[in-house]
Amino acid sequence: MLDQSFASLPRLNVPLNALRAFEAAARLLSIKDAASELNVTPSAVSHQLKALEEALGVDLMRRVGSRLELTPAGARLAPPLTEGFARIGAAVADVTEERRRGPLRLTMLPTFAVHWLSPRLAQYPFEKAGFELLISTSQEVVDLSAGAADVAVRHGAGKWHGLRADRLFPETVTLLAAPSQLRGRDPREVVAASNLFLSQYRPRNWADWNASLPGGPVSPGAVTMVDSTSLALRAAADGAGLTLAGWEIAEADVKAGRLAPVFDHRIEAGGAYWLVYPEALATDRRVRNLRSWLLGQLDAPER
Repeated sequence: MLDQSFASLPRLNVPLNALRAFEAAARLLSIKDAASELNVTPSAVSHQLKALEEALGVDLMRRVGSRLELTPAGARLAPPLTEGFARIGAAVADVTEERRRGPLRLTMLPTFAVHWLSPRLAQYPFEKAGFELLISTSQEVVDLSAGAADVAVRHGAGKWHGLRADRLFPETVTLLAAPSQLRGRDPREVVAASNLFLSQYRPRNWADWNASLPGGPVSPGAVTMVDSTSLALRAAADGAGLTLAGWEIAEADVKAGRLAPVFDHRIEAGGAYWLVYPEALATDRRVRNLRSWLLGQLDAPER
């Protein structure tokens, strides 16, 4: 809810950029120096000053010989603007510094956290400076630009507006089951007698995988749609049926003997996992540390 003290503020009827240009020029008493500070051309500063004077209906600065001088109106306007912009700059710096202190806030899908990250966390150097993490999971896309988290692991094509994305690994999918369901049995008979736990986000992956299966497609005994790949993997590991899932995500479960591929058949899933973060954090030591560690956990060389 809007604070009532802010609701009564007078409406700003002049461009903020024009006020910023005037404040810099008034403080430095130089169009050229103001342009350099604001990273614009001197003509741009002059244009903004003229626009501000026309909007206010008063002269704010005048040239006396080779020098700039403030008019009485300009002398009244400049100090509160300098104070105001200084307070804005301090507030922004405080928020930025707060975001750069403490543990790196990392968000990801629960499936990635449970099946890919968790089996590798024993190797993470939590005790080292610059490696502190605050990990959260969410099925929703967290707004990094708004500061809801610092970095995220996301699945997709690698294009998120305003964010940098470093590819971790592409995804392939295959059909998986508990090893006890497969011993001594024909894989096609296993599928025909089993329930397939299929993520509601992967129907196209199943159709493509099944259509390209050597020897022809298979027909599961039943299909149960779920909204969580993690649930599908757990159900398959518990012997409740089969699931089509990302091989890279399930690899730790396969190595641990909880899951096994039903067929020696994998296809590209059409997406990849990415480490995503705002451009402003590209040089943050904590982000660089996390990126290096994640890539170091992969069998493929760093890309």
